[in-house]
Amino acid sequence: MTDTQALEQSTCTSSLVKNDKSNYWTPSLYFKDPTTGMLESVEMFYMNVYYFFEPTTDKIQAFEPGMRMVIGDPTLRSPPSSKGNLNLDLGNGQPAQPIQWTCPRSNTNVPLYPADSDGLHGVGIGDSNNKGAGTGFPDQNCDGYASPLRADIHFPSCYNPKAGLRDYKTNAVFPTNSKCPEGWIHTPHMFYEVYWNTPKFASRWTPGQGNQPFVLANGDPTGYGLHADFISGWDKETLQQIIDNCDAGDAGMDKCPGLIGGLNDPSTTCNIVSPIEETIFGTMAALPGNNPISEWGAKVAGGVASAAGGAVSSSAAALPTVAIKIPVGATTTAVAAVQTTFVSSVSTPVAASPAESTATGTPSTSASVASGWTYKGCFGDGEHTSRVLTGITFANVGKVSNTNCVAYCAKAGFSMGVNILTLFIKGTSQYITFSLYCSLYNFPSHEGS
Repeated sequence: MTDTQALEQSTCTSSLVKNDKSNYWTPSLYFKDPTTGMLESVEMFYMNVYYFFEPTTDKIQAFEPGMRMVIGDPTLRSPPSSKGNLNLDLGNGQPAQPIQWTCPRSNTNVPLYPADSDGLHGVGIGDSNNKGAGTGFPDQNCDGYASPLRADIHFPSCYNPKAGLRDYKTNAVFPTNSKCPEGWIHTPHMFYEVYWNTPKFASRWTPGQGNQPFVLANGDPTGYGLHADFISGWDKETLQQIIDNCDAGDAGMDKCPGLIGGLNDPSTTCNIVSPIEETIFGTMAALPGNNPISEWGAKVAGGVASAAGGAVSSSAAALPTVAIKIPVGATTTAVAAVQTTFVSSVSTPVAASPAESTATGTPSTSASVASGWTYKGCFGDGEHTSRVLTGITFANVGKVSNTNCVAYCAKAGFSMGVNILTLFIKGTSQYITFSLYCSLYNFPSHEGS
């Protein structure tokens, strides 16, 4: 039986879109008790999958049925060459770095990662562009409002048909200056967010000691070996119709007009019963499969690494980077399964000087604008990583909404800029991710803004 046949014959799914029978996978997380040494499974709150259709002169095409991708290297126990920063475009000459951990906290006075961390002694390395994220596990409790430790995983969006659907080691790479190599197919850019119930264990370990207690199921105590798999079970016509016609903004794919096949009944969602009889939940003396837990900086044999980070020659000319509209995850029920599939909408590419802040996009019709305020669009920061907005960050505003964020900032005497989820920094190939948070910044006040 082929991958496509197996997916088509599936009797249930956790995807809301009926014609998406894809497999989305990432390893489980465990807590190693510092006192007893026993391992306990960490509950997955939920997993969001985003599909980004970003500005490019390529035609974005649906995945071929049965296409496989693997991103990340399960054998890594040392930091990548990019250290803590994301890199999702090969145009800067640097290898791709598509995986991070995000850790929202109620108190950001103590750095999430030590400034001098080499990533080899019990804690990873922070992102210089985003103090709430980095590569490798952090050594602090992730106790931000409604958002615990989160795995952030980006997939490449350039598919090589010559490599074939099943060659997940070499069949996909990240774009170069927003374009794919000649003869390759530009597919959607997928982004996994995986939320883990780490606050449950907060009282059982001491942060800041270089001994963070979480371990991935592949025997990885560092977090560098985080990886993810995808097998496309999409009806190709359905996904292409979404790519070509949907601009649902923050509302999600279920709000796309003319959705072919309709939606699944959420009550029919399911978890697949393991075909192997073994203990994977609860308390255990060893990881499933007796996977040994390796050390920080160790060399680990075996495993599969994707080639997505390797540079591929391309004649693509540099394109101007622009601000894009980013989706906001819909409310979901906390279950250990993929909740739904989301879609981003994008702005039309606009030529702009790197020094300019160019407004793009219009407000989603589903987003309310707080009384006394007006929507001013999205604005790109300056060249490279300089940030225009400074002030209060990672504020606990309660349930995130336009009105709650405005009320918080107004009370503090600020006018306001809001960054939700993923922000693309103009003039770079970097993304900043802000979990389920508004980041609030002091911004020059203008009447009615």
